[in-house]
Amino acid sequence: MKMVMAVVPRDDTEYVLQALVSAGHTASFVGSRGGVLRQEKKMLFIAVQNEDLHQVLGIIQDSCHCQDQAASRQPESEPTPATIGMGGTVVFVWDLEKFEIY
Repeated sequence: MKMVMAVVPRDDTEYVLQALVSAGHTASFVGSRGGVLRQEKKMLFIAVQNEDLHQVLGIIQDSCHCQDQAASRQPESEPTPATIGMGGTVVFVWDLEKFEIY
């Protein structure tokens, strides 16, 4: 069994959760804020059987989007506005030794 932790942009969270539930998976989530632009994120925690890991990762990948945003500060020597990748999802996967529901 694996534990998947996906740090998902706030705007993509509902898409990811709906897609996971439609595929028969569940997730718990908590709010988070961080990164260069202090973006609001949700951390999704998904316990998944080993054989379902690639399906869950595919659902997350298909449901999330990355968009560019103009940087608020840039060197005066730059003739065009700098952009920063905003959004995007970071996924961590680790072995889950034990899973219990009380």
